[in-house]
Amino acid sequence: MRGGVPRWVTAFIDQPADSASSALAFWEGVTGTQASPPRGENDEFRTLLPPHGDAYLRLQVVPDGLPRVHLDLHVDDLAAGREAAVREGATITAEPGTHVVLSSPGGMPYCLVPYEGEHEVPAPIAWESGARSVLDQVCLDIPPASYADECRFWAGLTGWTFRDEDTPEFARLVRPEGMPLGILLQRLEDPPAHGAVTAHLDLAGGRDGTDAVADRHKALGADERWRSQGWITLRDPSGRNYCVTRREPPR
Repeated sequence: MRGGVPRWVTAFIDQPADSASSALAFWEGVTGTQASPPRGENDEFRTLLPPHGDAYLRLQVVPDGLPRVHLDLHVDDLAAGREAAVREGATITAEPGTHVVLSSPGGMPYCLVPYEGEHEVPAPIAWESGARSVLDQVCLDIPPASYADECRFWAGLTGWTFRDEDTPEFARLVRPEGMPLGILLQRLEDPPAHGAVTAHLDLAGGRDGTDAVADRHKALGADERWRSQGWITLRDPSGRNYCVTRREPPR
């Protein structure tokens, strides 16, 4: 089992080809990263490189579909990770050899990839306004009927501590020290038309800096969708929803 425990987590922006360039430029701008040269058989992969530390955000050009997010879990042993995932209820959808493509019981896509020594979590970026932000969380958006199974699945798959939040529609997997991304689980009020679990990205902007961070994103092309006490929901230029939260970025 130990060889299948995630040692690092990467968020993937899955983007149709006709909007990949604009999406890449936007996410470079809001995260303070710089895209690597393209790689892959069809130049479909780009890594968003932080100024310091190890990368944990990438973009993949997909042939069709809507913009979405998936996760890569980096493990020491792909075979052990594969077996553990199947025991927890995952479905294998492809095995190219270099990685394993799977989906959760509720249909959330993710991959198991080899761990290559990533360990240095990049620091938050300080912007001209004085605010700081960092991409620090992936939120799984879960239909009501799948919520209990997805909570059990992701807690078992990662081995991270499961914790209910203050509001009943949220639970959290407490990320271990040295992990770049946390995982929040959100129970949706109504099932989406497609019925599957999806995900969105969350950036921490701080209690006093979130408004300034969101304003900067809007200047780069994002649209504000709605606000709550804890976060501002925006939509990037290619139609992907994400949030800037009032969690404090780490010092």
